[in-house]
Amino acid sequence: MDKLEAKLLKEIADLDGLPVGAYNIRKNGQSDGRVNTAHIVIDTKTDKSGIDIHIAPGTKKESVHIPVVLTETGLTETVYNDFFIGEDCDVDIIAGCGIHNSGCDTTQHDGIHTFYVGKNSKVRYYEKHYGEGEGTGERIFNPQTIVYLEEGASINMETTQIRGVDSTKRYTKIVVGAGGEAVITEKLLTHGKQTAESEMDIVLAGEDATGRVISRSVAQDQSQQVFYPRMTGEAKCFGHVQCDSIIMGQAKIKSIPAIAAEHPDAQLIHEAAIGRIAGDQILKLMTLGLTEEEAEERILNGFLQ
Repeated sequence: MDKLEAKLLKEIADLDGLPVGAYNIRKNGQSDGRVNTAHIVIDTKTDKSGIDIHIAPGTKKESVHIPVVLTETGLTETVYNDFFIGEDCDVDIIAGCGIHNSGCDTTQHDGIHTFYVGKNSKVRYYEKHYGEGEGTGERIFNPQTIVYLEEGASINMETTQIRGVDSTKRYTKIVVGAGGEAVITEKLLTHGKQTAESEMDIVLAGEDATGRVISRSVAQDQSQQVFYPRMTGEAKCFGHVQCDSIIMGQAKIKSIPAIAAEHPDAQLIHEAAIGRIAGDQILKLMTLGLTEEEAEERILNGFLQ
């Protein structure tokens, strides 16, 4: 990989070189490197663009990286990645896509990820989207993530999009089985005239299932954001949806959380808050020697952690 591609990998997957363990690196619509392990096997789909990732039952303390980098202007792709995770696993999955667009045409990546998580398995899933480039062409991401958790299985999903993405439409659906747990942490920053829409459906389908959504976002300048997190309790369960946003400049934010109890023992909570940075917070940091811009940046970084 050249320096530009290496920089994108660092941004989206915190990699300074090739990953340890199983990985599949996709570059400009083609596979650019793949390694399997004894317990994790990656196969190319034969009917459409994408890969199948098979993780053997009992796999512990292993990881798989599937980053995507796009550096060609005008390239648009839709990729389907399916994960088949056996019972009693404990694994990390690191995805994400970086776009460098130096031209005038739109570059777009739509990743459709589906997870089938076996009984009592634990999955940590990290996905980061990043855009850059001096061109006028847009950088667009439209990810979809569908997760099916069997009895006792869990997924801790962290998605991040900080600057550089002109437009995104995100959809996430998780169906949680008995005794399972789903935790989603979403971090998003928009600026300029960027737009972002995030839609979620968390279905607590089994007895004693739990779910939590934590959404943190910042909208600057004239950017616009819309959030539709929905949680449904179909059995004795507990769910919590929390959406916190900071609005700046002439930005617009809509947060529309919804909870639906379809069982008398479903306990569901939702919270939503939108506000500006408090002036006394900035003043306090300025008394410590920071400029107003530095104080603002410090507050935003802390909020999005």
